[in-house]
Amino acid sequence: MHNEAILPSGTRSGSPPSRPIVIAAENLTKKYGDLAAVNGISFSVPAGQSFGLLGPNGAGKSTAMKMIGGVTRRTSGRLDIMGLDPDTHGPEVRAHLGVVPQQDNLDEELRVRDNLLVYGRYFGLPMSYLKPKADELLEFAQLTDKAKSKVDALSGGMKRRLTIARSLINEPRILLLDEPTTGLDPQARHILWDRLFRLKEQGVTLVLTTHYMDEAEQLCDRLIVVDKGRIMAEGSPARLIREHSTREVVELRFGSERNTTIAAELDGIGERLEVLPDRVLIYADDGESALEQVASRGLRPLTSLVRRSSLEDVFLRLTGRSLVD
Repeated sequence: MHNEAILPSGTRSGSPPSRPIVIAAENLTKKYGDLAAVNGISFSVPAGQSFGLLGPNGAGKSTAMKMIGGVTRRTSGRLDIMGLDPDTHGPEVRAHLGVVPQQDNLDEELRVRDNLLVYGRYFGLPMSYLKPKADELLEFAQLTDKAKSKVDALSGGMKRRLTIARSLINEPRILLLDEPTTGLDPQARHILWDRLFRLKEQGVTLVLTTHYMDEAEQLCDRLIVVDKGRIMAEGSPARLIREHSTREVVELRFGSERNTTIAAELDGIGERLEVLPDRVLIYADDGESALEQVASRGLRPLTSLVRRSSLEDVFLRLTGRSLVD
């Protein structure tokens, strides 16, 4: 599935013509000594798509992003960014990229608007372009009223939005976002998601890493599930859930000492059972019916919850562990 030939026209073999491929990786590998942080992954991203790399910390997501951004050289494999090799055409590639790093690296001494102007000068952009562009981006980021504030006076969500605004100063065709909402509260996350939706509507290609399942489901048209440097599955969130999980999940908590021992008494309910340290998961197409079967056996969990399957369940099925392990 991951080794299809990537044709020059940007279409896959046997598929109808589609949007041009702007990122193409084949057997992409990065080793640090004997450790393969990225271990032979292949994928392609069409223009205008929101593409995600989903996996736990240490899965190789950030390393893959650094290779795409041309700041880390690959050990082997092929990588094309808009037809260019980032290892040999780094400056040309970076001119078309916007990068939002995992940690905000804003200049705390500068005011908010000046962060955009100074960053734009790194690209050699004239002030006649930068001044109106900075105002436009501050409005986009909902920071117009903070234009003259010092960066250290901003909230975490505001700093994240400013980092994204800064990454757009050169009107990039591809925006790389490494764990864009880590550390943000729910309201700040949703505001950020809305800004990213708007960029996608404008035709910007989004490539993001995340270990948040809800974020991947909300933002990604397509994603790869990565673990230990390898691709475990690829597809749209809905397709991955459909292929690797049931429609619903019953979460039961019997207390940490009883979860494992009681699993045998749940045998035969639903399609599959997963025992985690803090809860037992029953996978079933009808969660309420499965919960009724639990009650009919005289079992009384401390808490119970019926929910729809998520990418967290996909990852658990593929790797045997949780995304947050």
